Amino acid sequence: MLSKSELISRVEGSATLAINALVKKLKAEGKDVLSFSAGETDFPTPANIKKAAIDAINANFTRYTPNQGIPELIDAIIKKFKDENNLVFNSKEILVSNGAKQSLYNLLLALVNPGEEVVYQSPYWVSYPEMVKMTQGISKIISAPVSQGYKITPEQLDESITENTKVFIFNSPSNPTGVVYTQDEIEMLGEVLKRKNCYIISDEIYEKIIFDGVKHFSLAQIPGLRERTIIVNGVSKAYSMTGWRIGYAAGDPKIIELAANLQSHSTSNACSISQKASLEAIAGPQNEISDMCNVFQKRRDNLCRLIGDIPGLKFPVPQGAFYVFFDASGYFGKSYQEYAIKNSQDLCKFLLAIGNIGLVPGDSFGDDNCLRLSFACSESQLEEGINRLKESLKLLN
Repeated sequence: MLSKSELISRVEGSATLAINALVKKLKAEGKDVLSFSAGETDFPTPANIKKAAIDAINANFTRYTPNQGIPELIDAIIKKFKDENNLVFNSKEILVSNGAKQSLYNLLLALVNPGEEVVYQSPYWVSYPEMVKMTQGISKIISAPVSQGYKITPEQLDESITENTKVFIFNSPSNPTGVVYTQDEIEMLGEVLKRKNCYIISDEIYEKIIFDGVKHFSLAQIPGLRERTIIVNGVSKAYSMTGWRIGYAAGDPKIIELAANLQSHSTSNACSISQKASLEAIAGPQNEISDMCNVFQKRRDNLCRLIGDIPGLKFPVPQGAFYVFFDASGYFGKSYQEYAIKNSQDLCKFLLAIGNIGLVPGDSFGDDNCLRLSFACSESQLEEGINRLKESLKLLN
């Protein structure tokens, strides 16, 4: 029998996508399942953005575009960085891709050689370790449990970066935890990174979904780090455009060129119509973002109150994104009927079967003590879901 790629055979499928598919299957079978697994907002794409796409179709803007992205979208991204982040880029430092996920993948393949280390924290986004596998690099993971508020310390970062470290990946606001590092905390990490010889990928896809008056701050804003930092962002989360698949990277033009060369042979340009829609998203009115964030903050406040009433669950209050990542390890070692709870996978299977609620197990994010719950859904669904969670956990003994 012919063999298959050993490299790709080691890559695991996305756990979040797998849970979403399972929940949809159960719903199609008529089961009353409430899903809290989606990594996308429940708001529609704003009307002005949809109109821009329709106008692009009617204008027959349906052919190949430059691989790097259409010039007017690149100009809008440059202006966004200048106006919102006080960062100056030129057109050679921007690459538009098919979602921020492809941006990250392009960059890691452009930077990492086999055997080189990529440092990032756990909890982490599910795709980081799998992408590192595809570079044949080595994941070096810094543990930041709930007792640390899911944040790494400068001392941990200093100890983790070695001469063999090629890239440090940083994600704030965070998926899965919703944690937002303060400017002071980022600057302290930056002091460590100034002494180290590695690239930095700053995953800022949740930049605009942020609460409590906290202001986003990028590692690239720290003097001395701009040259080694590549920012990844996109329109998926802030503008409710997950299916439009537009992300972008900004940084060293030599790295961007390598990433663009890779993209030219994998997907070529991002969707022409989606690029026109993204131009309107970035350059057009921004008021719907603040409205959406106000709704998310209200949901978060109510959700944290409800979860806080359940014994044995521990979590920091998220200040960004739309997730609560709670430590449920107090229920490990308990059982109900044929369900014996040993880890986060067991607990998620139990909650889906008994409570009809879909959550994502924390082992997919590097912390097997936890579960991820998305609050990108209605308040009534959240209240019903937390009631089901509470009643299901009561059954464990």
